[in-house]
Amino acid sequence: MTMKKAKIAVLVSGGGTNLQALLDAQAAGLLPHGEIALVVSSNEGAYALTRAANAGVPAETVSPKRCGGQAAFESALSDLLAAHEIDLIVLAGFLTILSADFTARWPSRILNVHPSLIPSFCGKGFYGIRPHEAVLKSGVKVTGATVHFVDEVYDHGAIIMQKAVYVKNGDTPEELQHRVMEEAEWQILPKTIDLIAHGRVKVENGIAVVEE
Repeated sequence: MTMKKAKIAVLVSGGGTNLQALLDAQAAGLLPHGEIALVVSSNEGAYALTRAANAGVPAETVSPKRCGGQAAFESALSDLLAAHEIDLIVLAGFLTILSADFTARWPSRILNVHPSLIPSFCGKGFYGIRPHEAVLKSGVKVTGATVHFVDEVYDHGAIIMQKAVYVKNGDTPEELQHRVMEEAEWQILPKTIDLIAHGRVKVENGIAVVEE
C-alpha cells in the first residue's frame, strides 16, 4: 500500500532560489513523503512563477494589494490552499506578513527558512541581504540558517533544524548570503519538509522534537 504524499504549497515573493532548491530536491528523490503541489506568489512579476511553470507546478498570484486588503487576501489564499488540498505551507522568501488568525488555522503546518541562526539576526527588518550585513558588522564567526514553524510573532516559532556556516575573512554580504544558501538553507529545508511530511516532527511545550 502506497502512503499518500503530503501536498506542499510554497509561498514566494521574488526570484525563487529556495523554491528551485526544493524543486531540484524533489526531482532528485529527496522529498519521498511530500510533493510540491502549488506555488503562490505575492508578486506577479516574480521569477519564481517561471520556475514553477518550468517544473509543471500550478502557480497563482495572490496579494493584499490585488485582493483589496489583508483579510480578503488571507481569505483568497485559504480558498486556494483548500482547492489544492494543501497539507503543509513553506514560506520561501515570502515577504507578506500572515496574521495571527491565519497562522492559528495552520498550527505546526507553516514553515519558514531564515538566513541566520535564530535567535540571532532575526525579527522585523531582517530579510534578504540584511541578516548577512548584520553578521559581518557584528564580527561573529559563525552564522547559518534556521527552519522553524511559523506563529504570530516574526521569526519566533519552534526551531526544527539549524545548520552552521563559518564566516570567512573578507566575506562580502553577497558572498556570505550565497554560501549560507548553498551550505545551509538548501540542505536543511528539503530535509525538514520531508521529516514533517513523514510525521516525524512534534512540538512539545513550544519546542520542536525530531524523531530519529
